Amino acid sequence: MFQSWSICERNTSIGAKAYGNEALNRSNGFSWYSRFRDGRELVEDDERGGRPKSTQTEVNIAVVADFVKNDRRIASRMTAESLNIPKTVVLRILKGDLGKRKLCAGFVPHCLTPEQREDRVTSCQDIIAMADADKIFF
Repeated sequence: MFQSWSICERNTSIGAKAYGNEALNRSNGFSWYSRFRDGRELVEDDERGGRPKSTQTEVNIAVVADFVKNDRRIASRMTAESLNIPKTVVLRILKGDLGKRKLCAGFVPHCLTPEQREDRVTSCQDIIAMADADKIFF
């Protein structure tokens, strides 16, 4: 047993000389030595349990976009519960991926569509025409 650890120690010092700062440190060297001694053959990390790193997938983005399209006043909490993803991910999708922001309790696009721009210009021109026609408007 002592001899096998000294082999690991020797290999660690050889690796440090050959690779410098890029070499595997002593504690990790012993850890990997133990794993291979116990019969491990692959160098990839073991599978870990728990929640996946990100639930911000293309499918979830499309579903959130569909929810907002159908009901722009839908709460992010309700969307998160129905998709079984965190509320923070829903908010990140709405703001980052879909370019929405919360305005008067409804998510609206940052930019207007050409039709919306035309409607806004028409409405403003109507208000200006009303103001010009009525001398006591202001």
